[in-house]
Amino acid sequence: MTRTGTGTGPEVGTPDGVPVETLAAREDQTFAALANATRREVLRLLREQGPQPVQALADRFAMRRPSLSEHLKVLREAGLVSEERAGRQRIYRLEAAPLADVQDWLHPYERFWRDRLKGLGDLLDRMPDDAET
Repeated sequence: MTRTGTGTGPEVGTPDGVPVETLAAREDQTFAALANATRREVLRLLREQGPQPVQALADRFAMRRPSLSEHLKVLREAGLVSEERAGRQRIYRLEAAPLADVQDWLHPYERFWRDRLKGLGDLLDRMPDDAET
């Protein structure tokens, strides 16, 4: 998810030639979908228990099915879940690719904090213990 350019036009900023603006819109959509606790719980359920019909998911929440359907729509539009019709049922499945994009985006921050905490640990190791004074 490398961004390039000045923001003055549709620049290419990804290896697959996706315009930066398109990439940013996808990131925004993914982060917006993940910002809600109910949607994160739906993703957790799908991750741990596999594909499920919408009714099985709805039974886990204290909300009406139309409300859950709105959450599922946001997740579907963000590419985080897919829907498959099986007769009269709609089966939802986790689609993890956008989560890998989030992980890629977060990785530099993880590395930043790991380096900072290692530096703090090194500093604390060099400091004399209070017991020695």
